[in-house]
Amino acid sequence: MSLMTPIEAPLSLTDRALDTLRREILATQLAPGETLSEAATAQRLGLGKAPVRAALARLAEEGLVQAVPRRGWVVALVTIRDIHEVFDLRLLLEPEAARRAAGRVDAEKLRELDAVCAAGHRPGDADSALAFLEANRAFHVAVAELAGNTRLARQIGRLLDESTRMLVLGLQRRDRSGEMAHEHLALIEALALGEREQAARIMHEQVEASRAMVLSALTAPSMGIAI
Repeated sequence: MSLMTPIEAPLSLTDRALDTLRREILATQLAPGETLSEAATAQRLGLGKAPVRAALARLAEEGLVQAVPRRGWVVALVTIRDIHEVFDLRLLLEPEAARRAAGRVDAEKLRELDAVCAAGHRPGDADSALAFLEANRAFHVAVAELAGNTRLARQIGRLLDESTRMLVLGLQRRDRSGEMAHEHLALIEALALGEREQAARIMHEQVEASRAMVLSALTAPSMGIAI
């Protein structure tokens, strides 16, 4: 009898619940401020309450949900402070990663990732926005990995995870996917030519523009933003 490889191993029930709920929160199918009942969520996902409870506890550790007495679980709001803290750190780390990656780039790989980003988003569609941003995350992590510092790449990956929901909310109100695709092409050129300061400048401008888009898009009270 052949042994099952790790790739073929089935997800645990908790991991299934975790993956589904995380994606629904990041895609804003579960909106900021929405209340989640363990019983109703378990029934909807076709799972038991125990794996759903464990998944919600792990999402609470990630800051995506909060336990509220007598209400169960609530999808965390996106605050102005959250946005500034995440994007401030991205502005500190990502331009430096681009500067260090210049001249070390596998341009063909980045072009492949950029093509996915350019094709992935349909304005107003949260699912396609999430697919676009997952490709965008892969692009930015690939740049960070080329900088040659694994800890730097890991930290940037975590910040990109935190900013995903913010950007999904923003892209529902204003489509920046075309602008971001253009910025990627300019960044690839600078990286391939070894233009360190140009690469850092383009990365800084892209991250700052994304923050401005998020802040301007999330002004409506119904979007779940808090001061």
